[in-house]
Amino acid sequence: MLKDLFNKKQKRKYATIPSEQAKKDIPEGLMVKCKQCGTILYKKELEKNLKVCANCGYHFPLTAGERIQMIVDEGTFVEYDKAITSKDPLEFPEYQERLESTMDKTGLNEAVVTGEAQIEGLPVVIGVMDSRFIMASMGSVVGEKITRAIESAIVNKRPFILFSASGGARMQEGILSLMQMGKTSAALSQLDRQGGLFISVLTHPTYGGVSASFASLGDYNIAEPQALIGFAGRRVIEQTIRQKLPDDFQTAEFQLNHGQLDMVVKRALLRERLATILDIHAS
Repeated sequence: MLKDLFNKKQKRKYATIPSEQAKKDIPEGLMVKCKQCGTILYKKELEKNLKVCANCGYHFPLTAGERIQMIVDEGTFVEYDKAITSKDPLEFPEYQERLESTMDKTGLNEAVVTGEAQIEGLPVVIGVMDSRFIMASMGSVVGEKITRAIESAIVNKRPFILFSASGGARMQEGILSLMQMGKTSAALSQLDRQGGLFISVLTHPTYGGVSASFASLGDYNIAEPQALIGFAGRRVIEQTIRQKLPDDFQTAEFQLNHGQLDMVVKRALLRERLATILDIHAS
């Protein structure tokens, strides 16, 4: 019996590894992993929380449609210039194919959506950049749509709100892209001379020619928490100056502490804060 006791196979406990079939049975897109803290989140719960991680507060990127739905009064948004699309003036290799592919994937014709709407009953002209469209790079059509939106704000005497998110100028359009920095800035200067209000909201990430032009020219410059904002990237700067930069360099909080922003506002409070600013100036 002692022999039987030692020869008896002991049951060991192991974590169950899901079979390939079990993995297939899990609905696709049910869970989302936070890019900052790694927490696995239920997609529906994340969307209820305005795509902000409940664990660490990371603000996930929003599409232009999601942003508009979140900010403006329901049923008030009327889009401008939807039919304008980019061309390939420099015949840059594979650029036309990439434009067509991105249009199919996103359902957008360009990296910015513009239009008029209301926020708490107050009329505005609004623009929202969408990072799904070639990282919301600024090409000639992006600059044209933003400029036309600013001109509409001038004519109709409405405040202009722009949500920026961009990797910078679109290299496939060369100097035509860089020209948009001057064009949009000139239009904003005209808005300012007419006594108009411009609220710039910088979201993650806002870089390059966008941050160096219209995104930084607001009467109010607002950012979402932890958004990265700058001209060149961290690695490029460190290699150029041969110095280690602070850990929080280029974050919205760093920019606020160094006078580059007026406020950092959590997504859940942003609509209310914009409505308050609009109400003050409307009065």
